[in-house]
Amino acid sequence: MRHGKKHNHLGRTTSHRKAMLSNMATSLILHKRISTTLAKAKALRVYVEPILTKGKDDTTHSRRTVFSYLQDKEATTILFREIAEKIANRPGGYTRIIKLENRLGDNAEMAIIELVDYNTVYGADATQTAKKSTRRRGGAGAAKAKTEAPAASAAVTPADEAAVAAPVEDAVVVEEAPVAEAPVAEAPAAEEAPEAPAADEENAEKGE
Repeated sequence: MRHGKKHNHLGRTTSHRKAMLSNMATSLILHKRISTTLAKAKALRVYVEPILTKGKDDTTHSRRTVFSYLQDKEATTILFREIAEKIANRPGGYTRIIKLENRLGDNAEMAIIELVDYNTVYGADATQTAKKSTRRRGGAGAAKAKTEAPAASAAVTPADEAAVAAPVEDAVVVEEAPVAEAPVAEAPAAEEAPEAPAADEENAEKGE
């Protein structure tokens, strides 16, 4: 049973553990990223995040409180001057733990703990991969359509418009020719031609 075991003692006495976490928090504030074991990283996150929250309130009391934990003037100054501006709009969750391969000697679980707002590469990679995945999934057909559309437009626009228009005009002429050649009015004209000579012959006979 683990009754009363809220914190991981990390195999150290209270004074040793507090000194170690203080040194690790100072290193994290100065270097923005440190590599340690996974258990220490989880313990450091619980230790350092309230200190970072305290750094948002730049007062004498806050500075003295933070200095009592860090015991380092340079780290305290950097926290209130630089880091406080970066984390001003972030409501907690200032650190990120990334697991690494186990340590070679004793096979201990290793991890990197870093300040989220100081790692622009990690966020950029995530966004790039997301964009690439969306482009591959949803944009494959659209990309093909885009590549085919310019090719079709380029083929039709400059010289082929005349070539396309010419066959259309020929087709219209061909359609009009048969309509004009086969009217019904030509049959009566052919019938009237023999009637006229018959009338002339009758008149000639009467005249004789």
